[in-house]
Amino acid sequence: MSENFSLLNLQNQLLSEKAKQELRACNAVSERFGLSLSEGEIEELVQCRAKALKDTGRVEFGGGILPKLIYAFCDSEYVDQDNFAETLAELQDAFYYFKGESLEQYTDDELIDFMVRVFNGRAQGSIEYLMGTSLETMCRYAKGDYDSTDAEEAGDLF
Repeated sequence: MSENFSLLNLQNQLLSEKAKQELRACNAVSERFGLSLSEGEIEELVQCRAKALKDTGRVEFGGGILPKLIYAFCDSEYVDQDNFAETLAELQDAFYYFKGESLEQYTDDELIDFMVRVFNGRAQGSIEYLMGTSLETMCRYAKGDYDSTDAEEAGDLF
């Protein structure tokens, strides 16, 4: 039993280190926009990832979705150095939650593209708006509880 636990613990440590390495590498791109993650922020984001995965019952291998989120959002006018790590943590939580809620009907890239368009558009940088309104609408659409002919409800989302 303890040997299995030890192997699982080692595997988790290796995945965590891989995720940290991937986030460090993202700084090369995000620094062009005046954004970077400190070692402490990287550690915190990796811990947030583990919690988000546990909370949503998801499993991932490798560094997770954060590198894609960093590349997609680092040029947003609503993200600055002061809120970069916090915004990434919230976007990561939103991504995992709504990935499951949408019944996996969207690829990671489709979901991120949607998030970017709404975040930089209607939401004007508000994660609360993004999570509470726009992604919820997308998830209803994915589940078939959405009338695509209702222009009032659709707005400019689809």
